[in-house]
Amino acid sequence: MIKVGLFGIGLDTYWGQFSGLLDNLLRYQAQISNRIAGFGAEVVDAGMVDNPEKAQTAAAFLKNSDVDIVFLYVSTYALSSTVLPVAQKVKVPIVILNLQPVPQLDYAAFNALGDRGKMTGVWLEHCQACSVPEIANVFNRTGIRYDFVTGYLGDERAWAEISAWVSAAQVAADLRNNRMGVLGHYYCGMLDVYTDLTRQAAVFGTHFELLEMCELKEYRDSVTPDDVDEKLSQFHASFKVTAECDSAEIERAARTSVALDKLVEKHRLNSMAYYYEGASGNDYENIVTSVIAGNTLLTERNIPVAGECEVKNAQAMKIMSSFGAGGSFSEFYLMDFVDDIVLLGHDGPAHPIIAEGRVKLVPLPVYHGKPGKGLSIQMTVKHGPVTLLSVVEDRDSVFLLMAEGESVPGPVLEIGNTNSRYRFSIGAREFMNQWSKQGPAHHCAIGVGHIADKIDKLGKILGIRVVKIC
Repeated sequence: MIKVGLFGIGLDTYWGQFSGLLDNLLRYQAQISNRIAGFGAEVVDAGMVDNPEKAQTAAAFLKNSDVDIVFLYVSTYALSSTVLPVAQKVKVPIVILNLQPVPQLDYAAFNALGDRGKMTGVWLEHCQACSVPEIANVFNRTGIRYDFVTGYLGDERAWAEISAWVSAAQVAADLRNNRMGVLGHYYCGMLDVYTDLTRQAAVFGTHFELLEMCELKEYRDSVTPDDVDEKLSQFHASFKVTAECDSAEIERAARTSVALDKLVEKHRLNSMAYYYEGASGNDYENIVTSVIAGNTLLTERNIPVAGECEVKNAQAMKIMSSFGAGGSFSEFYLMDFVDDIVLLGHDGPAHPIIAEGRVKLVPLPVYHGKPGKGLSIQMTVKHGPVTLLSVVEDRDSVFLLMAEGESVPGPVLEIGNTNSRYRFSIGAREFMNQWSKQGPAHHCAIGVGHIADKIDKLGKILGIRVVKIC
Protein backbone atom coordinates (compact mmCIF):
# COMPACT_ATOMS: atom_id res chain seq x y z
CA MET A 1 0.00 0.00 0.00
CA ILE A 2 1.40 3.37 -0.99
CA LYS A 3 1.48 6.44 1.23
CA VAL A 4 -0.36 9.44 -0.18
CA GLY A 5 0.41 12.84 1.31
CA LEU A 6 -2.35 15.42 1.67
CA PHE A 7 -2.33 18.98 2.89
CA GLY A 8 -4.71 21.89 2.54
CA ILE A 9 -3.72 25.50 2.12
CA GLY A 10 -5.45 28.63 3.37
CA LEU A 11 -4.67 32.02 4.89
CA ASP A 12 -4.70 32.33 8.68
CA THR A 13 -5.76 35.98 8.46
CA TYR A 14 -9.22 34.81 7.35
CA TRP A 15 -10.07 32.63 10.36
CA GLY A 16 -10.65 35.49 12.78
CA GLN A 17 -12.52 37.49 10.16
CA PHE A 18 -15.03 34.90 8.95
CA SER A 19 -16.70 32.68 11.53
CA GLY A 20 -17.07 29.00 10.53
CA LEU A 21 -14.89 29.28 7.42
CA LEU A 22 -12.00 27.18 8.75
CA ASP A 23 -14.36 24.49 10.13
CA ASN A 24 -16.04 24.13 6.74
CA LEU A 25 -12.73 23.92 4.88
CA LEU A 26 -11.40 21.27 7.27
CA ARG A 27 -14.60 19.30 6.77
CA TYR A 28 -14.05 19.35 3.00
CA GLN A 29 -10.45 18.24 3.47
CA ALA A 30 -11.63 15.31 5.62
CA GLN A 31 -13.99 14.28 2.81
CA ILE A 32 -11.07 14.29 0.39
CA SER A 33 -8.90 12.27 2.77
CA ASN A 34 -11.57 9.62 3.26
CA ARG A 35 -12.27 9.32 -0.47
CA ILE A 36 -8.57 8.89 -1.30
CA ALA A 37 -8.22 6.24 1.42
CA GLY A 38 -11.05 4.41 -0.34
CA PHE A 39 -8.76 3.95 -3.33
CA GLY A 40 -6.53 1.68 -1.27
CA ALA A 41 -3.91 4.19 -0.16
CA GLU A 42 -2.65 5.16 3.26
CA VAL A 43 -3.35 8.88 3.58
CA VAL A 44 -0.82 10.98 5.49
CA ASP A 45 -2.73 14.19 6.22
CA ALA A 46 -0.58 17.17 7.19
CA GLY A 47 -3.64 19.27 7.96
CA MET A 48 -4.23 22.90 7.05
CA VAL A 49 -1.13 24.90 6.10
CA ASP A 50 -2.04 28.57 6.47
CA ASN A 51 1.30 30.29 7.11
CA PRO A 52 5.01 29.76 6.23
CA GLU A 53 5.83 28.30 9.64
CA LYS A 54 3.22 25.56 9.29
CA ALA A 55 4.55 24.93 5.79
CA GLN A 56 7.93 23.98 7.24
CA THR A 57 6.27 21.68 9.78
CA ALA A 58 4.10 20.02 7.13
CA ALA A 59 7.08 19.59 4.81
CA ALA A 60 9.09 17.78 7.48
CA PHE A 61 6.09 15.59 8.39
CA LEU A 62 5.43 14.50 4.80
CA LYS A 63 9.13 14.00 4.09
CA ASN A 64 9.64 11.86 7.19
CA SER A 65 6.51 9.86 6.34
CA ASP A 66 8.12 8.87 3.01
CA VAL A 67 5.02 9.59 0.93
CA ASP A 68 4.90 8.50 -2.71
CA ILE A 69 2.77 11.36 -4.02
CA VAL A 70 1.25 14.52 -2.53
CA PHE A 71 -2.20 15.97 -3.13
CA LEU A 72 -2.34 19.71 -2.44
CA TYR A 73 -5.91 20.78 -1.67
CA VAL A 74 -6.52 24.46 -2.44
CA SER A 75 -9.24 25.08 0.14
CA THR A 76 -9.41 28.86 -0.38
CA TYR A 77 -7.06 31.62 -1.42
CA ALA A 78 -3.59 31.04 0.04
CA LEU A 79 -0.20 32.64 -0.39
CA SER A 80 2.26 30.74 -2.54
CA SER A 81 4.81 31.11 0.25
CA THR A 82 2.79 28.49 2.17
CA VAL A 83 3.19 26.00 -0.68
CA LEU A 84 6.75 26.30 -1.96
CA PRO A 85 8.56 25.02 1.17
CA VAL A 86 6.52 21.81 1.12
CA ALA A 87 7.08 21.15 -2.58
CA GLN A 88 10.80 21.84 -2.31
CA LYS A 89 11.31 19.45 0.57
CA VAL A 90 9.14 16.42 -0.24
CA LYS A 91 10.50 16.02 -3.80
CA VAL A 92 7.67 13.75 -4.95
CA PRO A 93 5.02 14.39 -7.62
CA ILE A 94 2.46 16.99 -6.55
CA VAL A 95 -1.13 17.05 -7.78
CA ILE A 96 -3.02 20.28 -7.09
CA LEU A 97 -6.67 19.68 -6.20
CA ASN A 98 -8.70 22.63 -7.44
CA LEU A 99 -11.98 21.32 -6.04
CA GLN A 100 -14.88 23.63 -5.23
CA PRO A 101 -17.51 22.48 -2.73
CA VAL A 102 -20.29 22.65 -5.35
CA PRO A 103 -20.50 22.76 -9.16
CA GLN A 104 -22.40 26.05 -9.11
CA LEU A 105 -22.87 28.66 -6.45
CA ASP A 106 -26.50 29.49 -5.60
CA TYR A 107 -26.18 33.10 -6.71
CA ALA A 108 -29.67 34.14 -5.57
CA ALA A 109 -29.21 32.74 -2.07
CA PHE A 110 -25.72 34.20 -1.91
CA ASN A 111 -26.84 37.71 -2.86
CA ALA A 112 -29.83 37.46 -0.53
CA LEU A 113 -27.48 37.20 2.46
CA GLY A 114 -27.23 40.98 2.43
CA ASP A 115 -24.37 41.08 4.94
CA ARG A 116 -21.26 41.64 2.84
CA GLY A 117 -19.07 40.18 5.57
CA LYS A 118 -20.99 36.89 5.50
CA MET A 119 -21.06 37.00 1.71
CA THR A 120 -17.27 37.36 1.56
CA GLY A 121 -16.89 34.38 3.90
CA VAL A 122 -19.08 32.22 1.64
CA TRP A 123 -17.18 33.40 -1.43
CA LEU A 124 -13.84 32.47 0.17
CA GLU A 125 -15.23 28.99 0.78
CA HIS A 126 -15.67 28.65 -2.99
CA CYS A 127 -12.67 30.53 -4.41
CA GLN A 128 -10.27 27.62 -4.92
CA ALA A 129 -9.44 28.79 -8.45
CA CYS A 130 -8.02 32.06 -7.11
CA SER A 131 -4.71 30.52 -6.01
CA VAL A 132 -4.19 28.06 -8.86
CA PRO A 133 -2.39 30.43 -11.28
CA GLU A 134 -0.22 31.77 -8.46
CA ILE A 135 0.91 28.29 -7.44
CA ALA A 136 1.59 27.30 -11.05
CA ASN A 137 3.62 30.46 -11.59
CA VAL A 138 5.87 29.70 -8.62
CA PHE A 139 6.24 26.01 -9.51
CA ASN A 140 7.12 26.89 -13.11
CA ARG A 141 9.76 29.36 -11.99
CA THR A 142 11.31 26.92 -9.51
CA GLY A 143 11.25 23.83 -11.74
CA ILE A 144 8.80 21.82 -9.64
CA ARG A 145 6.74 19.19 -11.48
CA TYR A 146 3.01 19.30 -10.79
CA ASP A 147 -0.40 18.63 -12.27
CA PHE A 148 -4.00 19.71 -11.69
CA VAL A 149 -7.32 18.07 -10.98
CA THR A 150 -10.07 20.66 -11.41
CA GLY A 151 -13.71 20.13 -10.50
CA TYR A 152 -15.87 19.98 -7.39
CA LEU A 153 -16.18 17.67 -4.40
CA GLY A 154 -18.98 15.56 -5.86
CA ASP A 155 -17.48 15.50 -9.35
CA GLU A 156 -16.97 11.86 -10.39
CA ARG A 157 -14.87 12.91 -13.36
CA ALA A 158 -12.45 14.63 -10.97
CA TRP A 159 -12.45 11.63 -8.65
CA ALA A 160 -11.70 9.31 -11.56
CA GLU A 161 -8.61 11.44 -12.22
CA ILE A 162 -7.58 11.31 -8.58
CA SER A 163 -8.08 7.54 -8.53
CA ALA A 164 -5.91 7.27 -11.65
CA TRP A 165 -3.16 9.27 -9.94
CA VAL A 166 -3.27 6.96 -6.91
CA SER A 167 -3.17 3.93 -9.21
CA ALA A 168 -0.23 5.34 -11.18
CA ALA A 169 1.66 6.08 -7.97
CA GLN A 170 1.09 2.50 -6.84
CA VAL A 171 2.41 1.15 -10.15
CA ALA A 172 5.47 3.39 -9.88
CA ALA A 173 6.09 1.92 -6.42
CA ASP A 174 5.65 -1.60 -7.83
CA LEU A 175 8.29 -0.84 -10.46
CA ARG A 176 10.70 0.48 -7.84
CA ASN A 177 10.28 -2.78 -5.93
CA ASN A 178 10.39 -4.95 -9.05
CA ARG A 179 13.01 -7.71 -9.02
CA MET A 180 13.37 -8.86 -12.61
CA GLY A 181 15.14 -12.09 -13.44
CA VAL A 182 17.15 -12.29 -16.66
CA LEU A 183 17.57 -15.95 -17.59
CA GLY A 184 19.82 -16.98 -20.44
CA HIS A 185 20.63 -14.40 -23.09
CA TYR A 186 19.21 -12.28 -25.91
CA TYR A 187 17.95 -13.84 -29.12
CA CYS A 188 21.07 -13.43 -31.26
CA GLY A 189 20.79 -10.66 -33.85
CA MET A 190 17.50 -9.24 -32.53
CA LEU A 191 19.06 -5.80 -32.11
CA ASP A 192 15.80 -4.02 -31.26
CA VAL A 193 15.44 -6.19 -28.14
CA TYR A 194 18.87 -5.37 -26.69
CA THR A 195 18.73 -2.87 -23.86
CA ASP A 196 20.79 -0.99 -21.29
CA LEU A 197 19.99 -2.54 -17.90
CA THR A 198 21.58 0.36 -16.06
CA ARG A 199 19.28 2.82 -17.80
CA GLN A 200 16.27 0.60 -17.11
CA ALA A 201 17.22 0.50 -13.43
CA ALA A 202 17.66 4.28 -13.37
CA VAL A 203 14.28 5.00 -14.98
CA PHE A 204 12.09 2.40 -13.26
CA GLY A 205 14.06 1.50 -10.13
CA THR A 206 14.16 -2.15 -11.19
CA HIS A 207 16.64 -4.58 -9.65
CA PHE A 208 17.98 -7.07 -12.20
CA GLU A 209 18.90 -10.56 -11.05
CA LEU A 210 21.05 -12.34 -13.65
CA LEU A 211 20.17 -16.03 -13.58
CA GLU A 212 21.86 -19.18 -14.86
CA MET A 213 20.31 -22.16 -16.62
CA CYS A 214 22.33 -24.52 -14.42
CA GLU A 215 20.41 -23.30 -11.36
CA LEU A 216 17.09 -23.92 -13.07
CA LYS A 217 18.29 -27.41 -14.06
CA GLU A 218 19.25 -28.12 -10.46
CA TYR A 219 15.74 -27.26 -9.31
CA ARG A 220 14.25 -29.34 -12.11
CA ASP A 221 16.36 -32.36 -11.23
CA SER A 222 15.04 -32.19 -7.66
CA VAL A 223 11.34 -32.21 -8.64
CA THR A 224 9.43 -35.06 -6.99
CA PRO A 225 6.52 -37.13 -8.40
CA ASP A 226 4.19 -35.39 -5.94
CA ASP A 227 5.38 -32.02 -7.26
CA VAL A 228 4.56 -33.14 -10.80
CA ASP A 229 1.11 -34.43 -9.83
CA GLU A 230 0.27 -31.15 -8.12
CA LYS A 231 1.43 -29.15 -11.13
CA LEU A 232 -0.53 -31.39 -13.53
CA SER A 233 -3.66 -30.65 -11.51
CA GLN A 234 -2.88 -26.94 -11.83
CA PHE A 235 -2.44 -27.31 -15.60
CA HIS A 236 -5.85 -28.94 -15.97
CA ALA A 237 -7.47 -26.30 -13.74
CA SER A 238 -5.90 -23.36 -15.59
CA PHE A 239 -5.77 -24.64 -19.17
CA LYS A 240 -7.95 -26.56 -21.55
CA VAL A 241 -5.45 -29.35 -22.21
CA THR A 242 -6.18 -30.53 -25.74
CA ALA A 243 -6.27 -34.23 -26.65
CA GLU A 244 -3.35 -33.69 -29.03
CA CYS A 245 -0.98 -33.11 -26.11
CA ASP A 246 1.29 -36.07 -25.47
CA SER A 247 1.35 -37.10 -21.79
CA ALA A 248 5.15 -37.12 -21.77
CA GLU A 249 5.19 -33.52 -23.07
CA ILE A 250 2.71 -32.44 -20.42
CA GLU A 251 4.83 -34.03 -17.69
CA ARG A 252 7.97 -32.42 -19.14
CA ALA A 253 6.32 -29.01 -19.01
CA ALA A 254 5.03 -29.68 -15.48
CA ARG A 255 8.54 -30.49 -14.22
CA THR A 256 9.88 -27.30 -15.73
CA SER A 257 6.99 -25.29 -14.27
CA VAL A 258 7.80 -26.57 -10.77
CA ALA A 259 11.45 -25.61 -11.28
CA LEU A 260 10.45 -22.13 -12.47
CA ASP A 261 8.36 -21.66 -9.33
CA LYS A 262 11.40 -22.58 -7.22
CA LEU A 263 13.61 -20.16 -9.15
CA VAL A 264 11.12 -17.33 -8.67
CA GLU A 265 10.76 -18.09 -4.97
CA LYS A 266 14.51 -18.32 -4.40
CA HIS A 267 15.24 -14.92 -5.95
CA ARG A 268 11.94 -13.24 -4.93
CA LEU A 269 11.27 -12.34 -8.56
CA ASN A 270 8.40 -10.09 -9.63
CA SER A 271 9.03 -10.47 -13.38
CA MET A 272 11.40 -12.22 -15.76
CA ALA A 273 12.83 -12.20 -19.29
CA TYR A 274 14.36 -15.35 -20.75
CA TYR A 275 15.85 -17.04 -23.80
CA TYR A 276 18.41 -19.76 -24.39
CA GLU A 277 19.98 -21.65 -27.26
CA GLY A 278 22.73 -24.24 -26.99
CA ALA A 279 23.97 -27.42 -28.57
CA SER A 280 21.17 -29.48 -30.06
CA GLY A 281 19.66 -31.97 -27.62
CA ASN A 282 21.38 -30.67 -24.49
CA ASP A 283 19.70 -30.58 -21.08
CA TYR A 284 19.15 -26.84 -21.16
CA GLU A 285 17.36 -27.09 -24.50
CA ASN A 286 15.06 -29.66 -22.91
CA ILE A 287 14.23 -27.09 -20.24
CA VAL A 288 13.82 -24.00 -22.41
CA THR A 289 11.52 -25.79 -24.87
CA SER A 290 9.15 -26.66 -22.03
CA VAL A 291 8.78 -23.30 -20.25
CA ILE A 292 5.75 -21.74 -21.95
CA ALA A 293 3.07 -23.35 -19.78
CA GLY A 294 4.91 -22.58 -16.54
CA ASN A 295 5.73 -19.04 -17.57
CA THR A 296 2.08 -18.47 -18.46
CA LEU A 297 1.08 -19.55 -14.95
CA LEU A 298 3.66 -17.17 -13.50
CA THR A 299 2.28 -14.36 -15.66
CA GLU A 300 -1.20 -15.18 -14.36
CA ARG A 301 0.19 -14.66 -10.83
CA ASN A 302 1.29 -11.14 -11.86
CA ILE A 303 4.88 -12.27 -12.30
CA PRO A 304 5.02 -11.44 -16.02
CA VAL A 305 7.49 -13.33 -18.18
CA ALA A 306 8.69 -12.19 -21.60
CA GLY A 307 10.40 -14.48 -24.07
CA GLU A 308 13.36 -13.77 -26.34
CA CYS A 309 14.95 -12.01 -23.33
CA GLU A 310 12.86 -8.90 -24.07
CA VAL A 311 13.55 -6.99 -20.86
CA LYS A 312 11.79 -3.86 -22.09
CA ASN A 313 8.65 -5.84 -22.79
CA ALA A 314 8.81 -7.52 -19.40
CA GLN A 315 8.75 -3.97 -18.00
CA ALA A 316 5.70 -3.13 -20.13
CA MET A 317 3.97 -6.35 -19.04
CA LYS A 318 4.72 -5.51 -15.40
CA ILE A 319 3.17 -2.07 -15.83
CA MET A 320 0.02 -3.52 -17.38
CA SER A 321 -0.15 -6.24 -14.74
CA SER A 322 0.22 -3.72 -11.90
CA PHE A 323 -2.63 -1.68 -13.35
CA GLY A 324 -4.77 -4.83 -13.28
CA ALA A 325 -5.04 -4.90 -17.08
CA GLY A 326 -3.21 -8.19 -17.65
CA GLY A 327 -0.37 -7.62 -20.04
CA SER A 328 0.22 -10.38 -22.59
CA PHE A 329 3.42 -10.91 -24.61
CA SER A 330 2.73 -10.04 -28.27
CA GLU A 331 4.22 -9.16 -31.62
CA PHE A 332 2.70 -8.10 -34.93
CA TYR A 333 1.58 -11.10 -37.00
CA LEU A 334 -0.04 -9.70 -40.10
CA MET A 335 -2.40 -7.03 -41.42
CA ASP A 336 -5.88 -7.54 -42.85
CA PHE A 337 -6.58 -4.68 -45.25
CA VAL A 338 -10.08 -5.95 -46.06
CA ASP A 339 -11.28 -5.89 -42.44
CA ASP A 340 -8.88 -3.04 -41.58
CA ILE A 341 -7.40 -4.79 -38.56
CA VAL A 342 -3.99 -5.86 -37.27
CA LEU A 343 -3.30 -9.32 -35.86
CA LEU A 344 -0.91 -9.71 -32.93
CA GLY A 345 0.13 -12.77 -30.98
CA HIS A 346 3.05 -14.89 -29.78
CA ASP A 347 3.85 -18.48 -28.90
CA GLY A 348 3.64 -17.49 -25.24
CA PRO A 349 3.73 -16.70 -22.45
CA ALA A 350 0.30 -15.09 -22.09
CA HIS A 351 -1.93 -13.69 -19.36
CA PRO A 352 -4.86 -16.10 -18.89
CA ILE A 353 -7.09 -13.63 -17.04
CA ILE A 354 -7.50 -11.57 -20.22
CA ALA A 355 -8.38 -14.52 -22.45
CA GLU A 356 -11.63 -14.84 -24.39
CA GLY A 357 -12.62 -18.22 -22.99
CA ARG A 358 -10.15 -20.75 -21.60
CA VAL A 359 -6.52 -20.88 -22.65
CA LYS A 360 -5.70 -24.01 -24.62
CA LEU A 361 -2.54 -26.02 -24.07
CA VAL A 362 -1.49 -27.37 -27.47
CA PRO A 363 1.56 -29.08 -28.99
CA LEU A 364 3.87 -27.32 -31.44
CA PRO A 365 5.92 -29.58 -33.73
CA VAL A 366 8.42 -26.73 -34.13
CA TYR A 367 8.96 -23.38 -32.41
CA HIS A 368 9.29 -20.88 -35.23
CA GLY A 369 12.81 -19.49 -35.30
CA LYS A 370 13.80 -21.41 -32.15
CA PRO A 371 15.23 -24.87 -31.49
CA GLY A 372 13.12 -27.83 -30.48
CA LYS A 373 9.42 -28.44 -30.02
CA GLY A 374 6.98 -28.64 -27.15
CA LEU A 375 3.76 -27.28 -25.70
CA SER A 376 2.40 -23.82 -26.35
CA ILE A 377 -0.73 -21.97 -25.42
CA GLN A 378 -3.50 -20.78 -27.72
CA MET A 379 -5.82 -17.94 -26.78
CA THR A 380 -7.52 -14.78 -27.98
CA VAL A 381 -7.63 -11.61 -25.91
CA LYS A 382 -11.09 -10.71 -24.61
CA HIS A 383 -13.17 -8.83 -27.13
CA GLY A 384 -13.54 -5.18 -26.21
CA PRO A 385 -11.28 -2.25 -25.36
CA VAL A 386 -7.54 -2.91 -25.11
CA THR A 387 -4.37 -0.92 -24.57
CA LEU A 388 -1.01 -1.66 -26.18
CA LEU A 389 2.15 -0.62 -24.35
CA SER A 390 5.81 -0.65 -25.30
CA VAL A 391 8.80 0.51 -23.27
CA VAL A 392 10.98 2.18 -25.89
CA GLU A 393 14.67 2.94 -25.70
CA ASP A 394 15.93 5.49 -28.24
CA ARG A 395 19.30 7.16 -28.63
CA ASP A 396 18.89 9.39 -25.59
CA SER A 397 16.08 8.17 -23.35
CA VAL A 398 13.50 5.62 -22.32
CA PHE A 399 9.85 6.42 -22.95
CA LEU A 400 6.42 4.80 -23.01
CA LEU A 401 4.54 4.19 -26.26
CA MET A 402 0.87 3.31 -26.05
CA ALA A 403 -2.28 2.97 -28.10
CA GLU A 404 -5.92 2.26 -27.35
CA GLY A 405 -7.90 -0.02 -29.63
CA GLU A 406 -10.42 -2.85 -29.66
CA SER A 407 -10.02 -6.62 -29.69
CA VAL A 408 -12.61 -7.74 -32.22
CA PRO A 409 -14.06 -11.14 -33.13
CA GLY A 410 -13.19 -12.86 -36.37
CA PRO A 411 -10.88 -15.51 -37.81
CA VAL A 412 -7.40 -15.87 -36.30
CA LEU A 413 -4.39 -18.07 -36.96
CA GLU A 414 -4.92 -21.25 -34.93
CA ILE A 415 -1.24 -22.16 -34.79
CA GLY A 416 -0.80 -22.58 -31.04
CA ASN A 417 -0.23 -18.90 -30.38
CA THR A 418 -1.89 -15.99 -28.56
CA ASN A 419 -3.61 -14.65 -31.64
CA SER A 420 -6.08 -11.74 -31.69
CA ARG A 421 -7.54 -9.18 -34.09
CA TYR A 422 -7.25 -5.47 -33.21
CA ARG A 423 -8.97 -2.44 -34.65
CA PHE A 424 -7.72 1.14 -34.22
CA SER A 425 -9.57 4.39 -34.75
CA ILE A 426 -7.08 5.64 -37.35
CA GLY A 427 -7.13 2.40 -39.33
CA ALA A 428 -4.62 -0.43 -39.58
CA ARG A 429 -2.40 1.20 -42.19
CA GLU A 430 -1.95 4.52 -40.37
CA PHE A 431 -1.63 2.81 -37.00
CA MET A 432 1.26 0.65 -38.21
CA ASN A 433 3.02 3.67 -39.69
CA GLN A 434 2.65 5.83 -36.59
CA TRP A 435 3.47 3.06 -34.11
CA SER A 436 6.56 1.86 -35.98
CA LYS A 437 7.86 5.41 -36.55
CA GLN A 438 8.35 5.74 -32.78
CA GLY A 439 10.99 3.00 -32.93
CA PRO A 440 9.75 0.38 -30.45
CA ALA A 441 11.04 -3.17 -30.37
CA HIS A 442 8.78 -5.52 -32.31
CA HIS A 443 7.16 -6.81 -29.10
CA CYS A 444 4.50 -5.08 -27.02
CA ALA A 445 2.30 -5.81 -24.01
CA ILE A 446 -1.46 -5.98 -24.47
CA GLY A 447 -3.92 -5.40 -21.64
CA VAL A 448 -7.67 -5.12 -21.41
CA GLY A 449 -9.46 -1.80 -20.99
CA HIS A 450 -8.53 1.69 -22.06
CA ILE A 451 -5.94 2.85 -19.52
CA ALA A 452 -3.97 5.44 -21.51
CA ASP A 453 -4.88 8.11 -18.96
CA LYS A 454 -3.32 6.05 -16.15
CA ILE A 455 -0.20 5.31 -18.19
CA ASP A 456 0.15 9.01 -18.99
CA LYS A 457 0.07 9.79 -15.26
CA LEU A 458 2.64 7.06 -14.61
CA GLY A 459 4.94 8.71 -17.14
CA LYS A 460 4.56 12.03 -15.32
CA ILE A 461 5.38 10.41 -11.99
CA LEU A 462 8.45 8.70 -13.48
CA GLY A 463 9.44 11.89 -15.28
CA ILE A 464 9.58 10.25 -18.72
CA ARG A 465 7.92 10.96 -22.04
CA VAL A 466 4.68 9.21 -23.03
CA VAL A 467 3.59 8.94 -26.66
CA LYS A 468 0.03 7.94 -27.54
CA ILE A 469 -0.96 6.67 -30.98
CA CYS A 470 -4.62 7.04 -32.02
